[in-house]
Amino acid sequence: MSPIALSAAIMLVLLFANVPVFASVVGACIAYFVSAPDTGFTAMMATQRIISGMQSVTMLAIPFFVATGVLMNYCGITGRMLQFCKVLTQHMYGGLGQVNITLSTLMGGMSGSSLADAAMEAQLLVPEMRKAGYSNGFASAITAASSMITPLIPPGIAAIIYGSITGTSIGRLFVAGILPAAVLCAAMMIIVSRFSRKNGIPRLSERRATIYELWEAFKPAFLPLCLPIIIIGGIRMGIFTPTEAGSIAIFYALLLGILYQEIRLDNILTCIKETVATTASIMLIVGAATCFSWILTWENIPQTMTAELIALCHNKYVFLLAVNVFLLAVGMFVEATAAQIVLAPMLAPVAVAFGIDPVHFGMIFIFNMAIGSITPPMGNLMFVTCGVTRCTTGDFIRECRVFYALLIIILMLMTYVPFLSTWLPNLLYGVR
Repeated sequence: MSPIALSAAIMLVLLFANVPVFASVVGACIAYFVSAPDTGFTAMMATQRIISGMQSVTMLAIPFFVATGVLMNYCGITGRMLQFCKVLTQHMYGGLGQVNITLSTLMGGMSGSSLADAAMEAQLLVPEMRKAGYSNGFASAITAASSMITPLIPPGIAAIIYGSITGTSIGRLFVAGILPAAVLCAAMMIIVSRFSRKNGIPRLSERRATIYELWEAFKPAFLPLCLPIIIIGGIRMGIFTPTEAGSIAIFYALLLGILYQEIRLDNILTCIKETVATTASIMLIVGAATCFSWILTWENIPQTMTAELIALCHNKYVFLLAVNVFLLAVGMFVEATAAQIVLAPMLAPVAVAFGIDPVHFGMIFIFNMAIGSITPPMGNLMFVTCGVTRCTTGDFIRECRVFYALLIIILMLMTYVPFLSTWLPNLLYGVR
């Protein structure tokens, strides 16, 4: 067996054995370096590659935006956003289900992490949703599915990672997800509305909120809602880079915490602990996957794969279909960040060779990985949500079937209607 085949087999075995993703990828890298003595590589080189994979200025944006999302939860911002969402959707069938989806959409522009968003909403809303008549399975399914909007809305961490490893404009990727996220949000709200009518789940109010009520609820939420605008506007106008935007976001969140008089020393210490833990888990995977990606490049796997795909797929539409099937299968077994770092450098050049817009392909890739996060057997988002709500995996999968179907439909729209992903970036940045 060749060294690369051996390392890939070891990684798959470790992943199926539920070994942490970081350890599985590192094990595969070490196996390659040890089993390829003719190349002169050593196990120490694996360590060097892992460390170098994390030494990127662009990657600094990850801890910055993770910290911003954590601060939002401890500075009184989440509560204000929740109240605004309740007033905004109080007349809709589905009650707290509609609040759940709307809050995910709005908070997605602040936290940047779908896992953090799902954990927060599972704690805040699912107990109340069960009291309102939702089954635990469907409430959990709504929470996990709506959290998938987060990777699409700026400042999504997935967009930062994809842009940094493929050379795609992070600013364009940020903007490209806004329209697909809006479509996904509206479709989910329609599904919840129909389900609620069928099952007799009441609305929060029988009447629509008045202009005055909307204004009173909007005022406390106005400043937090400005954060995505500040980030996109600052990047577009060249005031700061995506990495610097992360530090601006932290400063803004702290400023709001002081303004709302809800920031305390114990809050700060808790935020630091959560930020360090989350960032460490992400960066360990980034470093390990970067090392494995380097191995694939050394073995000419991307070049070989490019040639094979071009020979097999006679046009870009067949190629995109093949990529979607492949990435959906990968997402079921491999953690999204690791899969993204290993596969994006291989597939992105092929997409460009077929004449596909890099930003368009980036959004397809990111959304495929997001779908993988709620699909068994290794969906992180599914496990995080069910862990908080104590929902069984069987109930979750059964209740999530309608959302699985919706996500595939949205994926096909994003794939074959490039307008959804390219119109807004082209409008703001100009056509390339």
